[in-house]
Amino acid sequence: MKQNHPFHMVTKSPWPLIISINLMTTLMGIIIWLHMKKTMLMLMGLILTMWTASLWWRDITRESTFQGNHTKKVMKMIKSSMIMFIVSEIMFFLSFFWAFFHSSLSPSIEIGMNWPPKSIKPFNPMDIPLLNTIILLSSGISVTWAHHSILSNKMKKSNKSLMITVMLGIYFSMLQLMEYTESPFTISDSVYGSSFFMSTGFHGIHVIIGTTFLLTCLMRCKKMHFSNNHHLGFELAAWYWHFVDVVWLFLYLSIYWWGK
Repeated sequence: MKQNHPFHMVTKSPWPLIISINLMTTLMGIIIWLHMKKTMLMLMGLILTMWTASLWWRDITRESTFQGNHTKKVMKMIKSSMIMFIVSEIMFFLSFFWAFFHSSLSPSIEIGMNWPPKSIKPFNPMDIPLLNTIILLSSGISVTWAHHSILSNKMKKSNKSLMITVMLGIYFSMLQLMEYTESPFTISDSVYGSSFFMSTGFHGIHVIIGTTFLLTCLMRCKKMHFSNNHHLGFELAAWYWHFVDVVWLFLYLSIYWWGK
């Protein structure tokens, strides 16, 4: 059907409703896992969420790459939406930093008026946290390299640099998992444990999501879906990845280095 406007009228899709139900299932599964040590519901929710996300990505890839629905006007609107989403994420992490500095700058009598509390042995900022900082900064360089390669129509170089970025993201997540398993304190160890695991944990989830975005872009790049003037999916994934990098720098400087 021919349209006389540059906008894309989104067709009816079941994925928003289905993925919201799957996310609710995942969160309920996490609660059951934390309280009852049962992982069945959480794993089922995660699998269904990933499956639904892949189908949603498939539809968006079709409408942008094969159907030509993403005009310049549509891409401008999508970019504005991504900017607003990243701003909302900044506010989300700002709440964690607010809680951390509120408790650390004026420790209450319940934790001995000391920061960190005397019973807490914080991580050495020069150990795994520093390595993770180097990894994420390096991944920011490699994803920028991939962007410039796409702009120059050098797709083989963009594939290599994107692969490096994805590998660095996976390496970061593995190191953070190792750090969590070796942690001398837990999320229930006063406000320090709560603020540490909530802020770094949610950042870790964002790293996994960003790695998944970039892995999807890598597969699309290998299939030649991108060109130097049509690569919006990759560009938004790169924005998200740079946001994750910046948040980690603030986490490292405040929680690991300043708050030790």
